This record gives sequence, structure tokens and C-alpha cells, in this order.
Amino acid sequence: MLKRIKKTSPPPVNQFEMVCIDLLVEEDHLLRVIHENVDFSFIYDKVAPYYSETTGRPPIDPVRLFKMMLIGYLFGIRSERELEKAIKPNAAFRWFLGLTFNDSVPDHSTISWNRTNRFKDTSVFQDVFDEVVRVAINHRMVGGRVLITDSTHIRANANNNRYTMQVVTETTQEYLSELEAAVNEDREAQGKKPLPPAGEGKQEPQEKKRKVSTTDPESGFMTRKGKPEGFYYLDHRTVDHKFNIITDVFVTAGNVNDSTVYVERLERQVETFGFKETLEAVALDSGYLTPQICKSLVDKKVFAVIAGRNAPKSEGTLPKEHFKYDEERNCYICPKGNVLAYSRTNREGYREYYSKASDCATCPLGEQCTTVKQRKIQRHIWESYKEQVARNRQSQEGIAVYIFRSQTIERSFADAKELHGLRYCRFRGREKTQEQALMTAVAQNLKKIARHLAKRSSTAGGSDLYRAAG
Repeated sequence: MLKRIKKTSPPPVNQFEMVCIDLLVEEDHLLRVIHENVDFSFIYDKVAPYYSETTGRPPIDPVRLFKMMLIGYLFGIRSERELEKAIKPNAAFRWFLGLTFNDSVPDHSTISWNRTNRFKDTSVFQDVFDEVVRVAINHRMVGGRVLITDSTHIRANANNNRYTMQVVTETTQEYLSELEAAVNEDREAQGKKPLPPAGEGKQEPQEKKRKVSTTDPESGFMTRKGKPEGFYYLDHRTVDHKFNIITDVFVTAGNVNDSTVYVERLERQVETFGFKETLEAVALDSGYLTPQICKSLVDKKVFAVIAGRNAPKSEGTLPKEHFKYDEERNCYICPKGNVLAYSRTNREGYREYYSKASDCATCPLGEQCTTVKQRKIQRHIWESYKEQVARNRQSQEGIAVYIFRSQTIERSFADAKELHGLRYCRFRGREKTQEQALMTAVAQNLKKIARHLAKRSSTAGGSDLYRAAG
């Protein structure tokens, strides 16, 4: 028989109950999986140089503060103020932090103060990220054999309509000194005089007029085809193909080309994680298809697979691919058998080849090939390295390697944006955005490590507690 329950008054405000927080956290809760498989004691070693052992009041446990930040990145809580509010009523969050319901949650301003004061201009977040990668390496979750790199845009915390037009100085890229030496060597080999040292407007810093945000001047105004226009940062990320562990994160302004920082970041990974003996292949999109990157990878004996792209037609309508390069004679042969002879090697590293005006005047393909009297073709002095990479891309091995991109780096970016809040910048400035990108990657890596170890432990029938490598 249905009985109507009488309306009762709410429980007294000061009503007490005996509660075991551990029983309120599900067995398969993400934080429980991380807690049971990850030892965060390595945090003490990373932050010790920034704490005083003799002066000041006892600080809040740095591991607890790091775990608070980790909760924010794991569950996409963008604001530290909101993070504090979210922790107060959440049993799983309190349990993970080692807090009872009677313990007060550390104030959000403590995290902000550490970031803007104690850890400002330090490498602590990079050090934590590197240590997590080493942990994955120790558990054989990183092979170091195939690395996939790409970049994604992060919306800057800035108004697109608030900017000034400023003259920005662009610094010279380091590889240009190597290119200048190679150009002069090539010219001498072809019987030409070497070029004098580059003057202003060449190797000297160049000045360009660009939009600079008044809200976040360190962001860059991005105008890429197929991408949103506005002030953005770029997250240049590398993942290992084995378990999709992120092995490198580096943030630049949104108007920086992908290829600019690639070689330097790859070399850092090789040196930091010992990939020199293991690295076999890399997979990149077309934005990295430059002579300098191709040369660097081939010289390192790395099997490079880079997506091709259609070069803009600078002259005429007949593509360069229709002309055959004769390496022995150092010339190009046009579709009608006429020779385009070598003329010179310019400062940008391109050999220039010209046809005879008389040949073009009587050639039936004249109007289709060029709109001027002579057809000109340029070939970079490192073009052979690009051709080697093109052959890699077309091989069966190259096709298999390139498939990893959609399974790894693209999925990594999608998870970072959809689950961990990397679509928008939480802070302003490149350094703080770098911190956000690093902590997002740490959260993604720790999820993979903990779940893998938990699965391996359940399969083995025992506990497999992760211990951080010293």
C-alpha cells in the first residue's frame, strides 16, 4: 500500500555523521587510478631549490598544490578560484589531496602566488614534464623510434580589435650561417665568385609592420589559410607512436612558422631522453617541408616522412615537375628537349637555370610554359634532400609511418582541447601559456601511464605501483 511521507524539515545545520571518504570514491575513478599507480614524491626534488629550509612559515605541501593544479587540468577547470570551489564539496578531490571534510582547502591565491613569484622565470614546469616522460620511458611506454610532430593554435586571451600597428624586428635564424657557407661553396664549385657577407636586409634582423595586441603583446596575429584569424599562440607538440606519450611541448606566437623551431626541439628530445640510438623515423605535415629540415633529418640518418605540397607557380603555367634535372650536366631539360643552363646561385640558396630566348621563341609550348622571353627554374642547393624525403613519403614504409599522424598527434590535440581546456589560453603571455601547455601534457601523460599500469597490474594479478625514477 502506498503511503504518503509527511513533509519533514531539513536536517539540522550542525548534524554530524561518521563518513569514510575512501568509500565515497569509486574504484575506477580516474583520481584513484592515478593515486594507486603514481608516486608524486619526485615533486619535492623539483621544487626544493625554490623553498627556504631555514626561514619563513611552513609552506603548504608542494605535492598537494601540484595535485590541485593537476585536478584543474584533468577536469578542464580553467579558473583557480573555481578550482578551490569545486574541491570543497567533492569527496574524490578531497580524497586525492589527502584532505578530510574538516580540513580547509588551500586558497586559490596560493597557486597564483607560486606561479607569479616563486616559480616565475624557472624551469620547474618543464622539469616536471620531463620527469613524467622519463617515467613513461622506464615503463617502456616510449619507444623513441617514431616521433610525430605538429602544431595547433590556442586562442589568446586577447581582443582581436585591440591592437596597434608596430614595426617588429625579426631575428635571423641560426641555420642561415650554414646556408651562406653552402651557397659560397656551391658558387665556387660552379666557377662563380663567392658572395660577400650579407648586408642589411639579408642576414641582419629584418623589420616588418605587424598587428600587436594591446592586451597580450606576446601573442601573434595568425592569418593562415583554413585557420581562424586573430591573436593566437601555437602549441608545437611531439608524441611517440608507441603509446601516444607527449615527449615535447613548446609554445610560440601564432604568427611563427611551424618549421622555425622544429630542428631545435627535436635535438632537445634526443639529448634529454637519449633518443639518439633509437630514433628511426619522424612524420610531419607539409608545413615542415623545407630544405633545411630535410637536410637536417637526412644528415641524422632519420627516415623522414613529410607531406607534400603544391608550390606556387612563380612564372608561366607549366609546373617545374615537367622539367627533368640532369645532375651530371647540372641543367634542366624542358619537355621539348631544350636545355635550361645554370646561371648562378643566389643568396637564398637557389640555383637559377635559364632557357635560351631563341628556343622559347619557336617552342610550341611557349605560351603555356612562360609569359616572358625565357623560362626560369630555381633549384635549392639542398633540393636533393627534399627529393629523398619525397621518395620516403611515396614508399610503403613511408605510407605506413604517415598513418600514425591521425592516430597519435591529431588525437592528442583533440583530447587536449575537448577534455583539458587547451582551446583557449587561461593566462596572458608566452611563459604562462607555456605553463598551461606543459601542465595539459602532464595531465594527458599521467592518465595514460596510470591506466596502462592499472591494466597491466590487473592482468598480472598483482599491484604494479609506479615509482618515479630519480
